[in-house]
Amino acid sequence: MANGEKPKQKMEFTIIRDNPTAGHKGFGIGSISLENVSPVIIDVEEELAQVEIGALHARSKTERGVKFTPNREDSEGGKPYWLVWVAIDYKEDGPYFAGVTAAEMVVNREKRRGYKNLPEHVNLLDKALKRHVIVDKMDDRSKKVLAEFLQEQNPELWERSQELQLALGITG
Repeated sequence: MANGEKPKQKMEFTIIRDNPTAGHKGFGIGSISLENVSPVIIDVEEELAQVEIGALHARSKTERGVKFTPNREDSEGGKPYWLVWVAIDYKEDGPYFAGVTAAEMVVNREKRRGYKNLPEHVNLLDKALKRHVIVDKMDDRSKKVLAEFLQEQNPELWERSQELQLALGITG
């Protein structure tokens, strides 16, 4: 730096807990907490769902080693996946799956290319954090896999998640 100038402080996205501005005198205002959200990746062909925390930074096992583009043609012949953002919140009778949104992904391991619409993934993460349930683009088979996975993970949370059950087409 010329003339002893200090480098300008950069605003970077970080995962934080509790009060994002505690002790920082205003720097970082507008940051969000990802404390109660988990990414679940559904392998459509294998009918398998699993939590992949690395997906919070696009570094999940499924995404590693693949260059993603917004062009479907780049990953033609690839394997379909759903990245599902699952947010938990609390109501009077206890915690529940409050926000659940699903974003499409395609991975072609042979070509080391993949398709995803990154702005859509980020927007759907935001919607999940704001307690929206958006799973209407998912196929019925993937909805069933997600429902079974969430039921197995925590039956009590599942029982309190009526909006999600309706969106996934689960009755009773």
